[in-house]
Amino acid sequence: MGLLHGAVQTALASEVADDPGSATVLRPTALGMLVGAAVLWSALDSWRGRPGVGRTWFVAALVTGPVAGLLGWLGQSLLVDSTGLSALGPALLGGAAFTALLVLVPAGLGCLVGRAIARPAR
Repeated sequence: MGLLHGAVQTALASEVADDPGSATVLRPTALGMLVGAAVLWSALDSWRGRPGVGRTWFVAALVTGPVAGLLGWLGQSLLVDSTGLSALGPALLGGAAFTALLVLVPAGLGCLVGRAIARPAR
């Protein structure tokens, strides 16, 4: 999830740098894709009956936040606009907290949905 979030952050920053007007469409689309990925992945984990799926997704959310912040900052600084070291702090604090919630809340919903879907009999 951290790699996915970092890649989406970098791609979004690159596209908005080229065409600032596209941010109004691309930001909600990117958020929707990230939320959908977390819901789908966690629902599949829950549906398959993996043990400790809630704890796993909680830890994944906590890890994804800083990893995505670091990867997003690194991708932007290397590939987009030479983002400086001053942007690393906000990416690792505020951005990481938002990303962690962006994984945790949809994953919780996905776990509930996955448990509600009946598994086929073998």
